Amino acid sequence: MREVGDLPEQYRAVHALNRLGFGPRPGDVTRLNAKGIDRYIQEQLHPESLPIAESLVSQVASYRTLHMTPIALFREFQLPVMQARRENRGADPATLKTAVKDERVRARIVMREAVEARLARAIGGPRQLQEVMTAFWFNHFNVFAAKGLDNIWTGAFEETAIRPHTLGKFRALLGATAKHPAMLFYLDNWQNSAPLGAGSKGKFEGINENYARELMELHTMGVNGGYAQRDVIALAHILTGWGLPKGRGQQSGQGGRPLRQEHFPSFQRLPHPRWSNPDRRMAVDPSGFYFEASRHDFGPKIFLGNRIAGSGIQEGEEALDILARHPATAQHLSYQLAQYFVADDPPKPLVERIALRYLETDGDIRDVLAAIFASPEFWDRRYYAAKFKSPYEYVVSSVRAADVTVSNYRPLYGTMQLLGMPLYGCQTPNGYSNTRDAWLNPDAMMTRLSFATAFGSGNLPLDRPAFEEDESGQGASARSVVSRNSAVGRVKITYQPEKPSRMAAPDATMLVQALGGSFSASTRAAIEAAPPPLHAALVLGSPEFMMR
Repeated sequence: MREVGDLPEQYRAVHALNRLGFGPRPGDVTRLNAKGIDRYIQEQLHPESLPIAESLVSQVASYRTLHMTPIALFREFQLPVMQARRENRGADPATLKTAVKDERVRARIVMREAVEARLARAIGGPRQLQEVMTAFWFNHFNVFAAKGLDNIWTGAFEETAIRPHTLGKFRALLGATAKHPAMLFYLDNWQNSAPLGAGSKGKFEGINENYARELMELHTMGVNGGYAQRDVIALAHILTGWGLPKGRGQQSGQGGRPLRQEHFPSFQRLPHPRWSNPDRRMAVDPSGFYFEASRHDFGPKIFLGNRIAGSGIQEGEEALDILARHPATAQHLSYQLAQYFVADDPPKPLVERIALRYLETDGDIRDVLAAIFASPEFWDRRYYAAKFKSPYEYVVSSVRAADVTVSNYRPLYGTMQLLGMPLYGCQTPNGYSNTRDAWLNPDAMMTRLSFATAFGSGNLPLDRPAFEEDESGQGASARSVVSRNSAVGRVKITYQPEKPSRMAAPDATMLVQALGGSFSASTRAAIEAAPPPLHAALVLGSPEFMMR
């Protein structure tokens, strides 16, 4: 890539490390230059070629809940909550509340392990592009962990629906997210039922358009993708019955109201609509996805001008095929990828070219990324260090640059929470923004500088023994290390460890070298004029380090 674009040679290694990953660690710039940028990019595009340190493999393997299926998670962490309610029914309200709370606190283990696994891989893993794309696609297919059962399913969603498909075909990624219980629950499709269908009753009474709408507006075609409301309704009907397992009696599909013909005037339907449920069977996926035929609309539909015959679960697969291959989807995804990897306002010619590449390769994400990394726009000096780091990128890149071994992740995700970007904590389905406007404001800068000061002076207890939450939810070191300074009306981090941190302060000279030395004269002068204990903090709090 050295002959592409006009970015000067001395900046290219840092640029590649900042855009394909979460910034350089000490020695990365030298290693990349020795290896060559082309080879580095190819390795990142094929992460299976990069060995992972045994310590990281063991660490991730130790997060037991990360490898459990949604059904197993439900049985171990949700059923006890329900059981506590049953067993304490009739008890005084305080006893019932305490029993339920104890079980919910225990379920926090699931989220803690998901957060720590994400951070450990991003900070210490060699497969940086895969980590970047995992964060990118999770954000694209965002689910909110604090919504009900997603508290126990979000980690599994990322591990099984997102991570394996980050560099593969978009259709596979789309299908995996569409069938995962975390998505079905978050966007309510588990309740989406054909009106007056045999299995439609109670909370499963009628059409729920939430998932169908976001599937088109956010996940595929984009808000300006050219679809109409009738397509959203048609897609909602196509996806009726896509949901979660219910009780044994309900799974049988027996006992519901009899099948009957129904008329839906609000979306385009083929003549002579007719309920037909040929076999009354329910499709079951090992991940926990259930297709309940008794709640599905088996009538024919017109979706984006395509005739969808009533065939049950296959209708949804056909609709996903149409969406994944639609030119509007190619355009929407290409814009988002170019915005993330190149510029907040990405060059239109680049977006057009990679959208064409998307269509030529049937949505091959790896090929689309390769086209971005080979483009002159990616290597244009105008876009060097032009992206403002999100809170997640800022925190992860700080720890990478300092080359710190982390055993206590709480200060890191506590900082992200204060910066407005808690992991798995975005409530809205559009995910977090990756543009400067979303993250650059006075309060956020003050919080970043507080983090830089604490981290750069060695007062961030990242090396403490890992937080251990026992089965009862009583943590061994539950004291919060992050707080808000309400006295001055601003967000601020205060670090007052109960005992001195054992973490050594990062070496400022090492930090500058690790980051490629690309600091302005004014930043260098400020560092040199400050007392030595503040040098590392000034590097991590510098304007240059805020950018990628």
